[in-house]
Amino acid sequence: MTKRNQVRIVGGRWRNRLIRFAANAHLRPTPDRVRETLFNWLGQTLDAWSCLDLFAGSGALGFEAASRGAADVVMVESNRDSHAALARNAQILDAGNIEIVCKDAFAFLAADRRLFDIIFLDPPFQQEALPQLLGMLRRHLAPAGLVYVEAAQIPEIPPDCVIARRSKVGQVNFLLLEFLNHDGAIQ
Repeated sequence: MTKRNQVRIVGGRWRNRLIRFAANAHLRPTPDRVRETLFNWLGQTLDAWSCLDLFAGSGALGFEAASRGAADVVMVESNRDSHAALARNAQILDAGNIEIVCKDAFAFLAADRRLFDIIFLDPPFQQEALPQLLGMLRRHLAPAGLVYVEAAQIPEIPPDCVIARRSKVGQVNFLLLEFLNHDGAIQ
């Protein structure tokens, strides 16, 4: 693995530790600056949060959440090489609060019934899967749960969803979404 195939954890107990990931042309680890902004939005620590890192890839978001105190982090990755790298990093960090699942994201969402306080959603840009995924996430969110989205273009947002925060760094748009209750209030 080259220097390009690693990313630094920016905060929490594993601050400045490097995680290494498999060489894959489709992997775009969330940049440090974007993760810093996201975790400023979330409040720096995620004590007792349950997190889902769908399309985990390099694991930058999931490892960052675990480093910042998340009670549990589920990382879903279908690529076997990326999955193996995630498992190695979790072992090196002695990350007992991380579960790594080798499964297609859609199959995972269809089968799993857990609720999460935050879902990190950063699918490969070329998949154009965001509209379908956003429609599937509500039943996986705990009350007041959030969805983080990273995309080349801001996706169409479901009518029962609002953009709580948004920003752009380079060519990457990122936003934090909240779903509305049936009475129109934030969930």
